[in-house]
Amino acid sequence: MRSVEQQLDMVTQAVITPEPVRIAIAEAHGLMCAEEVQASRALPGFPQAAIDGYAVRAVDVGGARALTNRNPAPEDAEGQPAVVVEKSLPVVGEVAAGSQQPLRLQPKQAVRVHTGAPLPALADAVLPLEWSDRGTKRVIAHRPVKSGEFVRRVGDDIQPGDVAVTPGSILGPAHIGLLAAVGRSKVLVYPKPRVSIVSIGPELVDIDREPGLGQVYDVNSYALAAAAREADAEVHRVGVAAGEPRRLREIIEGQLMRSEIVVISGAVGGAASQRARELLGELGELDISRVAMHPGSVQGFGLLGDARIPTFLLPSNPVSALVSFEIFVRPCIRAALGKSSTRRRHVRARALAPISSKEGRRGYVRARLMRDAETQDYLVEGLGGATGAPAHLLAGMSEANALIRIPESVAEVRPGDVVDVIFLGLGS
Repeated sequence: MRSVEQQLDMVTQAVITPEPVRIAIAEAHGLMCAEEVQASRALPGFPQAAIDGYAVRAVDVGGARALTNRNPAPEDAEGQPAVVVEKSLPVVGEVAAGSQQPLRLQPKQAVRVHTGAPLPALADAVLPLEWSDRGTKRVIAHRPVKSGEFVRRVGDDIQPGDVAVTPGSILGPAHIGLLAAVGRSKVLVYPKPRVSIVSIGPELVDIDREPGLGQVYDVNSYALAAAAREADAEVHRVGVAAGEPRRLREIIEGQLMRSEIVVISGAVGGAASQRARELLGELGELDISRVAMHPGSVQGFGLLGDARIPTFLLPSNPVSALVSFEIFVRPCIRAALGKSSTRRRHVRARALAPISSKEGRRGYVRARLMRDAETQDYLVEGLGGATGAPAHLLAGMSEANALIRIPESVAEVRPGDVVDVIFLGLGS
């Protein structure tokens, strides 16, 4: 019997990263960059106002008259009132952001400018509105400004040839903004891995049909497809693959040609699954083994098809299939996306009720994670699989926002014990 870590190591080593594709930057959020993006021009490309105010020459806003009581003077380095002078300059124009009309500032003049506006020639500073009387014909400077103050210089952000985005970066909002800032409409990225979800079993019918005696709805293809999408994969839900073995083989071969990961539920346990495994074994290497965990101890994994596509064989029970997906398939999807961490968020929480587990196997118990309003400590309540609760019921899974991970050496968790909890919330 393999440990969970041994099984996980085996499957993650087989991860296939999709070939890079060039896509619009609007679609690239969350994907891994596959190229180095260099800036071809400076950012900003022209001197611009960093604040609303007046473009001036710093030397022109010295002055001869002290500040009035209306605008108290700032203190100097020794804490004494600093002698700050006012200067009146004529306002000879106004420049808005986006203006393409060049202006040239003459000595002892001011131009009204808005944030982001190009600075007139010869101007080397911006006098903020708050430091002036906000005049329209003439402006009185209540404080001096230094050369370069409140000005965004050419190349302050990026110089030509600077690397804007490096290969391997996961493109977040700031990266997308930077790509737009350097004029890139498209970028080379590793796309989302394509995951195909297949259910097999003679008892299965799709939800648009009425199940007969001995038949049940196909739950797994819908649940596992949703789990794959939540992991950020591109998902193709095949649904129920029924019919003679040759037809099943054709379906699986078709998915191997279009996917980086194939997930087949119902392919472990029972006589029907035995025939399916024999057929799948003809397509490549296939390993069926027991893993020291519950639920879902019987696992299948193979590298099938000419491209050796990682293929997971999961139990038919929906709870076991979802837990197995969470522990083994989701990390492979996240690794294929280039995520530095493929694990969910883990927290330590205090158990509110007793929970039983199978000694010698790692337990994964559906649970509701909460937080104490006063102490902010994490609290956890076991749902399906806890003491007195059947482990196979799907309703408990739907109410769960976490999995309690119980070590192989523990057979009973008592109220008040601190346990390891995997948070299943969206985005975790």
